[in-house]
Amino acid sequence: MWIFGWKGPSGFSARSTAEQVTQGIDGTGLTAIVTGASSGIGVETARVLAFRGVHVVMAVRNVENGTKVKEAILKEVTSAKVEVMHLDLSSMASVRKFASDYISSGLPLNLLINNAGIGLPPFLLSEDNIEIQFATNHIGHFLLTDLLLDTMKSTACQSNQEGRIINVSSEGHRFIRSEEALFDKINDNSGLLGYGRSKLANILHANELGRRLKEDGVNLTANSLHPGGVATNFARHVSILDGIVSLFLKYVLKNLQQGAATTCYIALHPQLKGVTGEYFMDSNIAKRSSLAVDAGLARKLWDFSLKLTNPN
Repeated sequence: MWIFGWKGPSGFSARSTAEQVTQGIDGTGLTAIVTGASSGIGVETARVLAFRGVHVVMAVRNVENGTKVKEAILKEVTSAKVEVMHLDLSSMASVRKFASDYISSGLPLNLLINNAGIGLPPFLLSEDNIEIQFATNHIGHFLLTDLLLDTMKSTACQSNQEGRIINVSSEGHRFIRSEEALFDKINDNSGLLGYGRSKLANILHANELGRRLKEDGVNLTANSLHPGGVATNFARHVSILDGIVSLFLKYVLKNLQQGAATTCYIALHPQLKGVTGEYFMDSNIAKRSSLAVDAGLARKLWDFSLKLTNPN
């Protein structure tokens, strides 16, 4: 149980914080994009990366909130390099504009942290006619990664430093049974099934991307993770659940500092050099569901995602 703080092979536990898992690591010279960095664990992820010297680009839907987070980071770390850019992951047009603007900026890209997510909203289709959780949690990140991959490859080659792609998934991927993993049925339901399907997709995406990068001999890795149960505003769309979290579960859930730890560990720790296609929890490699290690399903999802993002 996480509250006892049992350490895994990495030397860290569920109680470890993002600052603890990155202690002594110098990220100077690295550039990272963190999606969803204006709230929740994205804020702490951005803060700790900046604290370690990483140039952080906060890709956020709410620029006003993102700017407030940036100002708070700069107040704490006056030498930090932090920028805010608009990104709505539920819109492929927005993703394409963000990627185009980023590439035009000439910035390198060492770390792509696909952190943003939405959970349990009322059923809603995105402007691209895709169930909103699948659109935001998977398709937006799939397209963003695809559009920025050449920049990451170029950065890795020129800097001779390993680039890392990180998908923030969830143990919610276990909600999905084999008959529910049919990605051509994404608009059939929302709720827990929609959420679980999108989180399963995050893992399968990282698996297949990691395999392809390794096969191509590219100095990039791709991994996924479960941040742990974290007391955030994740359940804001479900008032009863949000009330339970606010009144009780916050005492047994991780805080934001602990919730961002696994992301920061994968992003910066030298222990993970060359490690790709894995799933992490509590800053240690963890087991996935049988569907989440299905290579055939990962390839099917890849092809399906390409058709959605590049219909022509």
